[in-house]
Formats: sequence, structure tokens, C-alpha cells
Amino acid sequence: MTYSIVAFNPDEQAWGVAVASKFLAVGSLVSWAQAGAGAIATQAFARVSLGPDGLKMMAAGTSAQDTLDALLANDPHAASRQVGMVDAQGGAAAHTGRDCQEWAAHRIGKGFACQGNILTGPDTLDAMHDTFERTSGELADRLVKALTAGEKAGGDRRGKQSAALLVVKPGGGYGGDTDRYIDLRVDDDPAPVKKLRALLDMHHLHFGEARPEDLIPIGEAIARELQALLIKQGFYRAEVNGEWNETSKQAFWQFVGSENLEERWNLDGNTDLIDKVVLDYLRKRYK
Repeated sequence: MTYSIVAFNPDEQAWGVAVASKFLAVGSLVSWAQAGAGAIATQAFARVSLGPDGLKMMAAGTSAQDTLDALLANDPHAASRQVGMVDAQGGAAAHTGRDCQEWAAHRIGKGFACQGNILTGPDTLDAMHDTFERTSGELADRLVKALTAGEKAGGDRRGKQSAALLVVKPGGGYGGDTDRYIDLRVDDDPAPVKKLRALLDMHHLHFGEARPEDLIPIGEAIARELQALLIKQGFYRAEVNGEWNETSKQAFWQFVGSENLEERWNLDGNTDLIDKVVLDYLRKRYK
């Protein structure tokens, strides 16, 4: 009842799973990943324990294929399961049991595997496979692009309900002490993949780092614009004079905290510069 992709990006040392289905909160069951071990999607007549059990084996150095073979050998209902795995080195493996409901199959590529059941047809997996192979950039974006392509090609033939994205990498979690870089879920929505894309964009905004080429000076015009915005939002009580002084900076810092944009602008950096990504976001949000 689901289509998914598991993948590894050696440049980022990141592993991830993206999944969509006409099933409530699909990400809570299908998606499993651990930095330095791999990623797993367990679906169809899902045996959820294949996720943690498989990660434990791959963390110990077992390949994706050997892990999959061992887990299915001890599963009396293997014919009804569908699983995709990618290991610590990017080795990929997948299984589509003969009793999975049509249309069901999988596609394996270099460092990734796509799998789906109760699909409209092969176009869904073909689109996911081809899209992931020909796109570049961050793993999270490539996974969602592949999922989007699969949906556009047909997706789950019963309809849409939920989608999820899980990406892990060493020290990738908030604060740097976990591997959970991205864990986004759309549990019940008429357009879950579209919503997932929007959530990923928000994640990049709030937790991404400003690129040097996107930093622009806060001159008089931008200072006036920000001061006017801060007055409207109740953070600034002085005049709009275009002077980016300490009062303006302190007010803006309080506002940044309320918008959870501390990763993009803070008092420890160059407070006379602003990330154009942040400025564009604020202009759109408070137009």
C-alpha cells in the first residue's frame, strides 16, 4: 500500500528514507535509519521489527543483501513482505514477496532502492529510479524529488494520505549530539507529498546555514524596512530612522528568536549583514 526509496549519499555520509501511501502516519512504521549502519523501508504486510533488527545487523557490518536474506529466512510471511535496504557502504537490496498485491515490484540502483505495492503500474518506480539517478544536491532533496516523481507517475492506486522523510548522518541532529538530521512526517493530508516538500523547505530555512554569497549589508533602506516590521510585530518602539544601531539589533534578535531563525542570524555573527534567504522569507510572510 506504499511506495518508498532508501538511499545513501557518500559525500554527506547520509542515509535516508522517503515514503508515501494511502495509510495513516506511514512514516511511523516504514522508515528506519541509523548513521553508520544504513536505512530500511519495511512495507506491504509490514513486519515493523525488520527495521530495528536490520539496522542492528548492518551496524555490526553485515551487508544489506545478507541482512535481508537472514531476516526473511526466519520470516514465515516473507512472501507478503516488501523491504528495501541500503547499508553503511551504500550496498542496496530489496525484496518484493510473490503475495504482495499488484502492482508490486522494486528497482535497485547504485546506492539506493525503490519499492512499491498496490501501485498504478511500473511508471511509478521507473520515475522514482530515474529521477533520483539524474538529480544532484542534498540527499533529502533528491529523495523528495524522487517521491514527487513517483506520485506524478501514478503512485498508490488507492489515493493519497501520508508521507514522510527521514535522513540521518553523524552528528546531524539538532545540537549535534544525535544522528537525526531530518525527521518530517505528514500523517494525514489530501496532498501529503506536496506538504512534505513544503516542510523540507521550512527545515532548510530554519536549520540551514547562510551561504556567504547570500549575505547582504543592512543599509539604510533595509534597516528602515526591518524597523517598520519590528514595530508592527511589537518588538521595536523607537522611530524608523534607517540607523541599524544597537537598539535595532537587540529588537531584531528578539524577533529572530520568536521566528526560530537563530541559525540564520545571531548576535555572535556580523550583525550588520542579513541572509537574503531570511529577508525574502520575512518579506513574504509579513507582506
